Amino acid sequence: MLVVVTLVAALGWIFSKEALNGFPPLMFMGLRFLIAGLILAVPGYRALRRLRAHEWRTSAVVGLVFGAAMSFWITGLSQSSALGEGAFINSLSVVMVPLISMLLFAEKPALSVWLALPVAIAGLALLSLQHGFNPAPGQMYFLASALLFSLMLILNGRAASRIPALALSSIQLVVVGLMACVLSLLLEDLPQQSGVAMWVWLGLSITIGTSARFLLQTYAQGLTTPSHAAVIMILEPVWTALLASVWFDEHMSAIQITGCSLILASLLINRWQAVSGWLLRR
Repeated sequence: MLVVVTLVAALGWIFSKEALNGFPPLMFMGLRFLIAGLILAVPGYRALRRLRAHEWRTSAVVGLVFGAAMSFWITGLSQSSALGEGAFINSLSVVMVPLISMLLFAEKPALSVWLALPVAIAGLALLSLQHGFNPAPGQMYFLASALLFSLMLILNGRAASRIPALALSSIQLVVVGLMACVLSLLLEDLPQQSGVAMWVWLGLSITIGTSARFLLQTYAQGLTTPSHAAVIMILEPVWTALLASVWFDEHMSAIQITGCSLILASLLINRWQAVSGWLLRR
């Protein structure tokens, strides 16, 4: 099921990129997450009713960080023609999590984190130095989103230990949607044209790329150990790169492939304890 989740997450990149042909980026994110959050609120209604005031506030704070991360992500997606590369840059949030935890909560990172960090930096450098030191705007937005995603993952992990997952996810998505809608009203113009295709891609993003993904991921994570889940979720950027090559005929240069491979290696090194444990059980 988690392998399917990673594939659905990768499809979300494709749906979003297609939807941006008709929607302004922030408007698309606002509609996508607001409607998806309301959909999740239906099965999560009872859990939402039982939440106390401080749990609502905690969930909303996580949602605000999530919203900031998604705003950078969708802006990067709108300015980038390399989805596979963007997915690997975005996946660096996994490596950043222990470092942010160390800075904010004085948690000591494992040795694997320090081994993964230079590999990740080398991979990112190769992607950024293709034409001299001149990172593309899309790359910088993806990197900023990865940093915020790492903070969101930390806060979300702490919140999930005491708040029901479905209620937490619903509140987060609604907050992200509201935040993006407000930013869109302030910063973007309404679409000049409205076609059927843009609404179809929005619908797929809402139902499959967001609601179905979160429901399936929440259920599947309850059927396995966190270490197994951590290893499997690394597949998302790989699927994204493969789907982008098929759907958009996107090709990577040798230096891009090397950079993405180093980032993937850093993810495996960072999760080496989980990876080795999974291999031993096989």
